[in-house]
Amino acid sequence: MRYKRIFLIVADSAGIGEEPDAAKWGDEGTNTWVHAAQSVGGIHVPYMESMGVGELADIPGVKSVKSHRNSFVTRCREESNGKDTMTGHWEMMGILTTQPFQTFTETGFPQELIDELEKRTGHKIIGNYSSSGTEILKVLGEQQMKENSLIVYTSADSVLQIAAHEEVTGLEELYRCCEIARELCLRPEWRVGRIIARPFVGTNKDNFKRTPNRHDYALQPPRKTHMDVLKDHGFMTSCVGKISDIFNMAGVTKTVHTVSDMDGMDKTIEQVKNDDWTGLCFVNLVQFDSEFGHRRNAPGYARQLELLDVRVGEMMKAMRPDDLLMITADHGNDPTFRGTDHTREKVPLLIWSPSITDGRYLEERSSFSDMGATILKNFGLENPSDLIGTPIEEILK
Repeated sequence: MRYKRIFLIVADSAGIGEEPDAAKWGDEGTNTWVHAAQSVGGIHVPYMESMGVGELADIPGVKSVKSHRNSFVTRCREESNGKDTMTGHWEMMGILTTQPFQTFTETGFPQELIDELEKRTGHKIIGNYSSSGTEILKVLGEQQMKENSLIVYTSADSVLQIAAHEEVTGLEELYRCCEIARELCLRPEWRVGRIIARPFVGTNKDNFKRTPNRHDYALQPPRKTHMDVLKDHGFMTSCVGKISDIFNMAGVTKTVHTVSDMDGMDKTIEQVKNDDWTGLCFVNLVQFDSEFGHRRNAPGYARQLELLDVRVGEMMKAMRPDDLLMITADHGNDPTFRGTDHTREKVPLLIWSPSITDGRYLEERSSFSDMGATILKNFGLENPSDLIGTPIEEILK
């Protein structure tokens, strides 16, 4: 074991250039990092710059630093057939997804599904389009309360969300309805990655707010992942943010809920300062995607990258020689591109430790799963034959 603790931070959607098959997805010319930086005339990310991120693309404001002895830097391609959150994260932990999850961003859900959901739940369905959760409450929240109906909506992710008033409909009833939706959406033609219960409170459109009683009903990974292997061998798998939801708690030993990306970094840095564990801390920073990518807020995306860099600097100062930091993404979401969907992009992989002394640029990797395979090998564990991934040997020498 070279590293006692590995921190894998996913800046959700921070891709760094189109995949070779981007044309198949209509995503030619996308580059989330570069175009976000262009929107503000250049970004200031000195810590990630010092790790070598500027070697991966011509990012405005970022120098291409060739000498970064404490860090390796590379890009990873996505081997799976998709460009969504679950597909990307699952691949990092060894799962190859060949059949992409269904999305209903442009059309809403099929009427047959809506009819079946109304019949099985006993509630009228309203909404059925893609929207932000806060905006749809302003439009339909009062109607939902009056009718005790269910607000169904989606996003660019493979997700069906159901919003209902916590006091009018009740939490248990909302959860029951979501369980029915989960069962229905196991059918191949309606197969979405997650069903999400979105309870809210308030009296009118001016004061509605979502409560912390959100509940996710995710698909179970089709087989054990790299995280399961770690857990089965007694290593920590601490999941910060929505990681435990993405994996439906499979392979998770500890869950840390967050309310924002900066809260997520606060809680990650707390774990850096805690010496009492060995294993993986797996972190998702969702606001890159939800607040800036999908909303096509390029300047906001650029500033979020700068804020992350500040927190990465704090983290680096607190890390010990037997710690390893990996910073990556799960797909792209170019905030300057048409529409509001994810974009099919390669992801950066920045790998830093005080004990690395021969850091350099590494050739592009063919799969996100090389991250998980590397983590397993660090802890002396074999990659199961039904999982993909090749260890990045340079990191472990």
